[in-house]
Amino acid sequence: MTLGQQAAQKTTTEEASAAQQQIPDAPRPQVGLPTIDSTRPGMGTTPNSNGDQAPADPKAPPTSLPSSAPASQEKPDDGPPPEMGNDAFTLRVRTNFVEIPFTVKDNKQRLVPGIQWREVRVYENNVPQHPAVFSVDPSPLSVAIVIDQSLTQDNMTKVNNSLAALQGAFAPYDEVALYTYNNGPRRWTEFTAAQSARLNFALETSKSTGREAYMNMGGPLAQTTVINGRQFDPNTAPIRNSQAMELKVPKEVHTLNDAILEAAKAASRAEKGRLRIIYVISDGKEYGSKAKTKDVIHYLQQNKIAVYGTLVGDSSLPVIGFLDKVHLPYTMRDNVLPLYTSETGGNLDAEFRQRGIEESFQKIFSEVRTQYKVGYYSHEPFIDGKFRPVEVRVLRPNLTVISKKGYYPTAEDSGPTNVVTPNRPAATTPSPQSQPRP
Repeated sequence: MTLGQQAAQKTTTEEASAAQQQIPDAPRPQVGLPTIDSTRPGMGTTPNSNGDQAPADPKAPPTSLPSSAPASQEKPDDGPPPEMGNDAFTLRVRTNFVEIPFTVKDNKQRLVPGIQWREVRVYENNVPQHPAVFSVDPSPLSVAIVIDQSLTQDNMTKVNNSLAALQGAFAPYDEVALYTYNNGPRRWTEFTAAQSARLNFALETSKSTGREAYMNMGGPLAQTTVINGRQFDPNTAPIRNSQAMELKVPKEVHTLNDAILEAAKAASRAEKGRLRIIYVISDGKEYGSKAKTKDVIHYLQQNKIAVYGTLVGDSSLPVIGFLDKVHLPYTMRDNVLPLYTSETGGNLDAEFRQRGIEESFQKIFSEVRTQYKVGYYSHEPFIDGKFRPVEVRVLRPNLTVISKKGYYPTAEDSGPTNVVTPNRPAATTPSPQSQPRP
Protein backbone atom coordinates (compact mmCIF):
# COMPACT_ATOMS: atom_id res chain seq x y z
CA MET A 1 0.00 0.00 0.00
CA THR A 2 2.69 2.44 0.96
CA LEU A 3 4.82 1.74 -2.11
CA GLY A 4 1.77 2.16 -4.36
CA GLN A 5 0.92 5.57 -2.86
CA GLN A 6 4.50 6.84 -3.29
CA ALA A 7 4.56 5.71 -6.92
CA ALA A 8 1.24 7.45 -7.59
CA GLN A 9 2.46 10.72 -6.04
CA LYS A 10 5.68 10.58 -8.11
CA THR A 11 3.69 10.10 -11.30
CA THR A 12 1.45 13.06 -10.46
CA THR A 13 4.48 15.33 -9.81
CA GLU A 14 6.14 14.40 -13.12
CA GLU A 15 2.93 15.16 -15.02
CA ALA A 16 2.62 18.59 -13.36
CA SER A 17 6.20 19.52 -14.20
CA ALA A 18 5.73 18.38 -17.80
CA ALA A 19 2.66 20.56 -18.05
CA GLN A 20 4.61 23.57 -16.74
CA GLN A 21 7.36 23.06 -19.32
CA GLN A 22 4.85 23.20 -22.13
CA ILE A 23 4.00 26.89 -21.20
CA PRO A 24 6.22 29.18 -23.35
CA ASP A 25 8.43 31.75 -21.59
CA ALA A 26 7.59 35.45 -21.86
CA PRO A 27 9.97 37.57 -23.98
CA ARG A 28 12.96 38.88 -21.98
CA PRO A 29 13.38 42.67 -21.73
CA GLN A 30 16.48 43.97 -23.49
CA VAL A 31 18.43 45.47 -20.62
CA GLY A 32 21.57 46.36 -22.54
CA LEU A 33 20.91 48.04 -25.86
CA PRO A 34 23.82 48.40 -28.26
CA THR A 35 25.51 51.79 -28.10
CA ILE A 36 26.93 53.85 -30.93
CA ASP A 37 30.49 52.70 -30.32
CA SER A 38 29.57 49.02 -29.79
CA THR A 39 29.23 48.29 -33.51
CA ARG A 40 31.59 49.27 -36.29
CA PRO A 41 31.53 48.58 -40.03
CA GLY A 42 32.62 45.00 -40.66
CA MET A 43 32.48 44.08 -36.98
CA GLY A 44 29.43 41.85 -36.97
CA THR A 45 27.64 40.37 -33.95
CA THR A 46 27.05 36.86 -32.72
CA PRO A 47 23.97 35.66 -30.78
CA ASN A 48 24.52 34.49 -27.22
CA SER A 49 22.70 31.70 -25.40
CA ASN A 50 19.77 33.99 -24.53
CA GLY A 51 19.22 35.07 -28.08
CA ASP A 52 20.60 38.62 -27.44
CA GLN A 53 23.18 40.21 -29.67
CA ALA A 54 26.62 40.35 -28.04
CA PRO A 55 29.69 42.11 -29.46
CA ALA A 56 32.23 39.89 -31.07
CA ASP A 57 35.21 41.91 -29.67
CA PRO A 58 36.24 40.30 -26.34
CA LYS A 59 37.85 43.60 -25.15
CA ALA A 60 34.67 45.62 -25.52
CA PRO A 61 32.99 46.70 -22.27
CA PRO A 62 29.84 44.85 -21.22
CA THR A 63 26.52 46.23 -22.37
CA SER A 64 24.82 45.89 -18.98
CA LEU A 65 25.66 46.05 -15.30
CA PRO A 66 25.90 42.78 -13.32
CA SER A 67 22.53 41.56 -11.97
CA SER A 68 23.88 41.12 -8.44
CA ALA A 69 26.87 42.38 -6.49
CA PRO A 70 29.70 40.00 -5.66
CA ALA A 71 29.44 38.17 -2.38
CA SER A 72 32.56 39.88 -1.01
CA GLN A 73 31.22 43.39 -1.69
CA GLU A 74 29.54 44.94 1.35
CA LYS A 75 27.00 47.72 1.40
CA PRO A 76 28.80 51.04 1.81
CA ASP A 77 28.31 52.94 5.04
CA ASP A 78 26.09 56.01 4.76
CA GLY A 79 28.61 58.68 5.86
CA PRO A 80 28.49 62.45 5.47
CA PRO A 81 27.65 63.84 2.03
CA PRO A 82 30.56 64.67 -0.25
CA GLU A 83 32.06 68.15 0.05
CA MET A 84 31.06 70.79 -2.40
CA GLY A 85 33.38 73.47 -3.76
CA ASN A 86 34.29 76.45 -1.62
CA ASP A 87 32.60 78.77 -4.11
CA ALA A 88 29.20 77.42 -3.08
CA PHE A 89 29.71 78.70 0.47
CA THR A 90 31.71 81.89 -0.26
CA LEU A 91 30.27 85.39 -0.13
CA ARG A 92 32.27 87.98 -2.05
CA VAL A 93 31.52 91.65 -1.39
CA ARG A 94 32.56 94.44 -3.74
CA THR A 95 33.03 97.82 -2.08
CA ASN A 96 34.41 101.20 -3.12
CA PHE A 97 36.64 101.71 -0.09
CA VAL A 98 38.98 104.71 0.00
CA GLU A 99 41.76 105.17 2.57
CA ILE A 100 43.41 108.56 3.09
CA PRO A 101 46.59 108.89 5.22
CA PHE A 102 47.14 112.38 6.64
CA THR A 103 49.46 114.27 8.98
CA VAL A 104 48.54 117.08 11.37
CA LYS A 105 51.02 119.83 12.35
CA ASP A 106 50.79 122.99 14.41
CA ASN A 107 51.98 126.48 13.44
CA LYS A 108 55.56 125.53 14.49
CA GLN A 109 55.59 122.48 12.17
CA ARG A 110 55.43 120.01 15.06
CA LEU A 111 53.37 116.83 14.89
CA VAL A 112 50.04 116.97 16.73
CA PRO A 113 49.11 113.73 18.55
CA GLY A 114 45.80 112.72 20.07
CA ILE A 115 43.45 113.57 17.20
CA GLN A 116 40.10 111.81 17.70
CA TRP A 117 37.86 110.49 14.96
CA ARG A 118 35.10 112.90 16.02
CA GLU A 119 37.35 115.81 15.01
CA VAL A 120 37.99 114.59 11.46
CA ARG A 121 35.91 115.52 8.43
CA VAL A 122 36.43 114.07 4.96
CA TYR A 123 35.13 115.59 1.73
CA GLU A 124 35.12 114.03 -1.73
CA ASN A 125 34.08 116.32 -4.56
CA ASN A 126 33.06 118.78 -1.80
CA VAL A 127 30.57 116.22 -0.48
CA PRO A 128 30.91 115.11 3.18
CA GLN A 129 31.77 111.44 3.60
CA HIS A 130 31.01 109.24 6.59
CA PRO A 131 34.28 107.86 8.06
CA ALA A 132 34.06 104.09 8.38
CA VAL A 133 37.65 103.44 9.54
CA PHE A 134 39.98 105.56 11.65
CA SER A 135 43.39 104.25 12.66
CA VAL A 136 46.63 105.47 14.19
CA ASP A 137 48.47 102.14 13.96
CA PRO A 138 51.77 102.23 12.05
CA SER A 139 51.98 100.34 8.77
CA PRO A 140 55.01 98.67 7.19
CA LEU A 141 56.73 100.77 4.56
CA SER A 142 57.86 100.04 1.02
CA VAL A 143 60.34 102.84 0.31
CA ALA A 144 62.12 103.49 -2.99
CA ILE A 145 65.07 105.81 -2.34
CA VAL A 146 66.14 108.10 -5.21
CA ILE A 147 69.53 109.86 -4.85
CA ASP A 148 70.58 112.71 -7.11
CA GLN A 149 74.15 112.24 -8.37
CA SER A 150 74.11 115.32 -10.60
CA LEU A 151 74.88 117.53 -7.59
CA THR A 152 78.03 119.56 -7.35
CA GLN A 153 81.00 117.92 -5.70
CA ASP A 154 80.66 119.72 -2.34
CA ASN A 155 76.96 118.86 -2.01
CA MET A 156 77.55 115.31 -3.19
CA THR A 157 80.16 114.84 -0.44
CA LYS A 158 77.64 115.91 2.20
CA VAL A 159 75.06 113.43 0.89
CA ASN A 160 77.58 110.57 0.71
CA ASN A 161 78.74 111.12 4.28
CA SER A 162 75.17 111.25 5.59
CA LEU A 163 74.03 107.95 4.00
CA ALA A 164 75.47 106.00 6.95
CA ALA A 165 72.55 107.26 9.08
CA LEU A 166 69.86 106.32 6.54
CA GLN A 167 69.26 102.72 7.62
CA GLY A 168 68.65 103.78 11.21
CA ALA A 169 65.44 105.52 10.16
CA PHE A 170 63.76 102.25 9.11
CA ALA A 171 62.12 99.46 11.09
CA PRO A 172 63.02 95.77 10.64
CA TYR A 173 59.72 95.06 8.87
CA ASP A 174 60.27 97.77 6.21
CA GLU A 175 61.61 97.10 2.72
CA VAL A 176 63.79 99.46 0.69
CA ALA A 177 64.92 99.76 -2.94
CA LEU A 178 67.71 102.08 -4.11
CA TYR A 179 67.85 104.21 -7.29
CA THR A 180 70.23 106.94 -8.45
CA TYR A 181 70.20 109.28 -11.45
CA ASN A 182 72.54 111.60 -13.31
CA ASN A 183 72.03 111.46 -17.05
CA GLY A 184 69.48 108.68 -16.49
CA PRO A 185 68.05 106.49 -13.73
CA ARG A 186 69.86 103.42 -12.43
CA ARG A 187 68.64 100.73 -10.04
CA TRP A 188 71.17 99.44 -7.52
CA THR A 189 68.95 96.98 -5.65
CA GLU A 190 65.35 95.89 -5.76
CA PHE A 191 63.21 95.80 -2.63
CA THR A 192 65.10 94.18 0.22
CA ALA A 193 64.99 94.24 4.02
CA ALA A 194 65.72 97.68 5.43
CA GLN A 195 68.27 96.34 7.94
CA SER A 196 69.97 93.90 5.56
CA ALA A 197 73.62 93.93 4.55
CA ARG A 198 72.52 94.03 0.93
CA LEU A 199 71.10 97.55 1.32
CA ASN A 200 74.21 98.70 3.18
CA PHE A 201 76.41 97.38 0.37
CA ALA A 202 74.24 99.12 -2.26
CA LEU A 203 74.46 102.45 -0.41
CA GLU A 204 78.25 102.22 -0.25
CA THR A 205 78.80 101.20 -3.86
CA SER A 206 76.35 103.76 -5.27
CA LYS A 207 78.32 106.79 -4.01
CA SER A 208 79.47 109.18 -6.71
CA THR A 209 81.82 112.17 -6.84
CA GLY A 210 79.19 114.48 -8.27
CA ARG A 211 79.46 116.95 -11.13
CA GLU A 212 82.06 119.64 -11.55
CA ALA A 213 80.79 123.19 -11.67
CA TYR A 214 81.16 124.73 -15.09
CA MET A 215 83.53 127.69 -14.98
CA ASN A 216 84.43 129.49 -18.19
CA MET A 217 84.66 133.17 -17.45
CA GLY A 218 87.81 133.89 -19.45
CA GLY A 219 91.13 135.20 -18.15
CA PRO A 220 94.74 134.24 -18.88
CA LEU A 221 94.31 130.77 -17.36
CA ALA A 222 91.11 129.92 -19.22
CA GLN A 223 91.26 127.21 -21.91
CA THR A 224 89.55 129.46 -24.44
CA THR A 225 90.45 132.14 -26.96
CA VAL A 226 89.04 134.82 -24.66
CA ILE A 227 91.42 136.81 -22.46
CA ASN A 228 90.03 139.53 -20.20
CA GLY A 229 86.77 139.55 -22.09
CA ARG A 230 88.37 139.97 -25.53
CA GLN A 231 88.98 137.54 -28.36
CA PHE A 232 92.74 137.60 -28.96
CA ASP A 233 92.25 135.73 -32.26
CA PRO A 234 89.43 137.24 -34.33
CA ASN A 235 89.53 134.28 -36.72
CA THR A 236 88.27 131.91 -34.00
CA ALA A 237 85.45 134.16 -32.82
CA PRO A 238 81.85 132.92 -33.31
CA ILE A 239 81.28 136.02 -35.39
CA ARG A 240 84.25 136.74 -37.64
CA ASN A 241 86.32 139.77 -36.70
CA SER A 242 84.19 140.32 -33.59
CA GLN A 243 85.97 141.31 -30.38
CA ALA A 244 83.01 140.69 -28.02
CA MET A 245 83.04 137.87 -25.47
CA GLU A 246 80.45 135.12 -25.92
CA LEU A 247 79.88 132.71 -23.03
CA LYS A 248 78.14 129.45 -23.90
CA VAL A 249 77.17 127.37 -20.86
CA PRO A 250 76.34 123.74 -21.72
CA LYS A 251 72.92 122.49 -20.73
CA GLU A 252 72.87 120.37 -17.60
CA VAL A 253 70.87 117.15 -17.55
CA HIS A 254 68.89 116.25 -14.42
CA THR A 255 66.53 113.37 -15.18
CA LEU A 256 64.51 113.58 -11.96
CA ASN A 257 61.17 112.69 -13.60
CA ASP A 258 62.54 109.51 -15.16
CA ALA A 259 64.08 108.42 -11.86
CA ILE A 260 60.85 108.95 -9.91
CA LEU A 261 58.89 107.07 -12.57
CA GLU A 262 61.23 104.06 -12.42
CA ALA A 263 61.01 103.99 -8.63
CA ALA A 264 57.22 104.33 -8.80
CA LYS A 265 56.93 101.29 -11.09
CA ALA A 266 58.71 99.18 -8.49
CA ALA A 267 56.73 100.65 -5.57
CA SER A 268 53.41 100.01 -7.32
CA ARG A 269 54.05 96.25 -7.03
CA ALA A 270 54.24 96.37 -3.22
CA GLU A 271 51.74 94.12 -1.50
CA LYS A 272 48.50 95.46 -0.11
CA GLY A 273 48.71 96.84 3.43
CA ARG A 274 52.06 98.62 2.97
CA LEU A 275 52.54 102.36 2.59
CA ARG A 276 54.18 103.09 -0.75
CA ILE A 277 56.79 105.83 -0.39
CA ILE A 278 59.35 107.42 -2.73
CA TYR A 279 62.08 109.26 -0.84
CA VAL A 280 64.16 111.69 -2.92
CA ILE A 281 67.48 113.26 -1.90
CA SER A 282 68.06 116.00 -4.47
CA ASP A 283 68.25 119.70 -5.20
CA GLY A 284 65.03 119.40 -7.21
CA LYS A 285 66.39 120.38 -10.61
CA GLU A 286 64.71 118.76 -13.60
CA TYR A 287 65.84 118.86 -17.23
CA GLY A 288 66.21 116.29 -19.98
CA SER A 289 63.71 113.63 -18.78
CA LYS A 290 61.59 111.74 -21.26
CA ALA A 291 58.63 111.63 -18.86
CA LYS A 292 56.64 114.76 -18.14
CA THR A 293 55.98 115.93 -14.61
CA LYS A 294 52.18 115.81 -14.91
CA ASP A 295 52.28 112.27 -16.28
CA VAL A 296 54.46 111.06 -13.44
CA ILE A 297 52.17 112.71 -10.88
CA HIS A 298 49.19 111.01 -12.51
CA TYR A 299 50.94 107.62 -12.17
CA LEU A 300 51.75 108.30 -8.53
CA GLN A 301 48.18 109.26 -7.67
CA GLN A 302 46.79 106.26 -9.49
CA ASN A 303 49.01 103.83 -7.58
CA LYS A 304 48.69 105.51 -4.14
CA ILE A 305 52.35 106.50 -3.87
CA ALA A 306 53.48 109.47 -1.77
CA VAL A 307 56.69 111.41 -2.43
CA TYR A 308 58.85 112.65 0.44
CA GLY A 309 62.25 114.24 0.14
CA THR A 310 65.24 116.03 1.60
CA LEU A 311 66.15 119.15 -0.35
CA VAL A 312 69.91 119.77 -0.47
CA GLY A 313 72.22 122.24 -2.18
CA ASP A 314 71.43 125.87 -2.90
CA SER A 315 67.72 125.12 -3.20
CA SER A 316 67.60 124.39 0.55
CA LEU A 317 68.53 127.98 1.43
CA PRO A 318 65.50 130.11 2.33
CA VAL A 319 65.92 132.92 -0.21
CA ILE A 320 67.25 130.85 -3.10
CA GLY A 321 64.71 128.11 -2.38
CA PHE A 322 61.89 130.63 -2.65
CA LEU A 323 63.17 131.97 -5.96
CA ASP A 324 63.63 128.44 -7.32
CA LYS A 325 59.88 127.87 -7.12
CA VAL A 326 59.37 130.52 -9.81
CA HIS A 327 59.58 128.78 -13.19
CA LEU A 328 60.34 130.74 -16.31
CA PRO A 329 59.01 129.27 -19.56
CA TYR A 330 61.47 127.32 -21.75
CA THR A 331 63.99 127.08 -18.91
CA MET A 332 65.09 124.35 -16.53
CA ARG A 333 62.96 123.84 -13.45
CA ASP A 334 65.18 124.68 -10.52
CA ASN A 335 63.04 122.85 -7.98
CA VAL A 336 60.20 120.50 -8.95
CA LEU A 337 60.07 118.51 -5.70
CA PRO A 338 57.48 120.75 -3.93
CA LEU A 339 55.02 119.98 -6.75
CA TYR A 340 55.48 116.23 -6.27
CA THR A 341 55.07 116.33 -2.50
CA SER A 342 52.01 118.60 -2.48
CA GLU A 343 50.13 116.57 -5.10
CA THR A 344 50.79 113.17 -3.49
CA GLY A 345 50.40 114.05 0.20
CA GLY A 346 54.11 113.94 1.07
CA ASN A 347 56.41 116.45 2.71
CA LEU A 348 59.77 118.08 2.07
CA ASP A 349 62.61 118.96 4.45
CA ALA A 350 65.28 121.45 3.33
CA GLU A 351 68.75 120.97 4.85
CA PHE A 352 72.03 122.50 3.77
CA ARG A 353 74.50 121.01 6.28
CA GLN A 354 75.51 117.38 6.60
CA ARG A 355 74.17 117.05 10.14
CA GLY A 356 70.83 118.47 9.06
CA ILE A 357 70.63 115.93 6.22
CA GLU A 358 71.27 113.09 8.67
CA GLU A 359 68.57 114.35 11.04
CA SER A 360 66.09 114.76 8.19
CA PHE A 361 66.06 111.00 7.58
CA GLN A 362 64.69 110.29 11.04
CA LYS A 363 62.37 113.31 10.92
CA ILE A 364 60.75 112.32 7.63
CA PHE A 365 60.15 108.66 8.45
CA SER A 366 58.92 109.44 11.97
CA GLU A 367 56.29 111.60 10.29
CA VAL A 368 55.35 108.83 7.88
CA ARG A 369 55.10 106.22 10.62
CA THR A 370 52.81 108.34 12.84
CA GLN A 371 50.26 109.23 10.20
CA TYR A 372 46.54 109.08 10.83
CA LYS A 373 44.45 107.00 8.43
CA VAL A 374 40.77 107.56 7.71
CA GLY A 375 38.70 105.36 5.39
CA TYR A 376 35.25 105.69 3.90
CA TYR A 377 33.02 104.04 1.32
CA SER A 378 32.62 106.18 -1.77
CA HIS A 379 29.25 106.32 -3.50
CA GLU A 380 30.84 107.18 -6.83
CA PRO A 381 31.41 104.43 -9.41
CA PHE A 382 35.00 103.25 -9.65
CA ILE A 383 34.91 102.47 -13.35
CA ASP A 384 34.94 106.02 -14.71
CA GLY A 385 38.64 106.67 -13.96
CA LYS A 386 38.12 110.38 -13.23
CA PHE A 387 40.14 112.30 -10.68
CA ARG A 388 38.39 112.64 -7.31
CA PRO A 389 39.49 115.65 -5.24
CA VAL A 390 39.69 114.82 -1.52
CA GLU A 391 40.07 117.12 1.47
CA VAL A 392 40.64 116.22 5.12
CA ARG A 393 39.84 118.76 7.84
CA VAL A 394 40.41 118.74 11.59
CA LEU A 395 38.09 120.69 13.90
CA ARG A 396 40.88 122.48 15.75
CA PRO A 397 42.22 126.00 15.12
CA ASN A 398 45.72 126.83 13.84
CA LEU A 399 46.47 123.33 12.55
CA THR A 400 47.76 122.23 9.15
CA VAL A 401 46.56 118.98 7.58
CA ILE A 402 48.89 117.35 5.04
CA SER A 403 47.20 114.81 2.75
CA LYS A 404 46.94 113.99 -0.92
CA LYS A 405 44.71 116.23 -3.00
CA GLY A 406 42.83 113.37 -4.59
CA TYR A 407 43.03 109.98 -6.24
CA TYR A 408 42.24 108.14 -9.46
CA PRO A 409 39.93 105.13 -8.98
CA THR A 410 41.14 101.87 -10.44
CA ALA A 411 39.60 98.44 -11.04
CA GLU A 412 41.73 97.03 -8.21
CA ASP A 413 39.92 99.23 -5.69
CA SER A 414 36.49 97.91 -6.65
CA GLY A 415 37.52 94.24 -6.48
CA PRO A 416 36.46 91.78 -3.76
CA THR A 417 37.59 93.19 -0.43
CA ASN A 418 36.49 90.38 1.89
CA VAL A 419 35.60 86.71 1.66
CA VAL A 420 33.14 85.34 4.21
CA THR A 421 32.74 81.56 4.57
CA PRO A 422 30.09 80.18 6.99
CA ASN A 423 31.17 77.65 9.59
CA ARG A 424 30.67 74.03 8.53
CA PRO A 425 29.61 71.11 10.73
CA ALA A 426 32.37 69.08 12.31
CA ALA A 427 31.69 66.06 10.06
CA THR A 428 32.11 68.11 6.87
CA THR A 429 34.97 70.41 7.88
CA PRO A 430 37.35 70.67 4.91
CA SER A 431 40.99 69.80 5.15
CA PRO A 432 43.55 72.60 5.63
CA GLN A 433 44.64 72.27 2.01
CA SER A 434 41.13 73.04 0.73
CA GLN A 435 40.43 76.03 2.99
CA PRO A 436 40.56 79.46 1.27
CA ARG A 437 43.49 81.68 2.04
CA PRO A 438 42.76 84.70 4.22
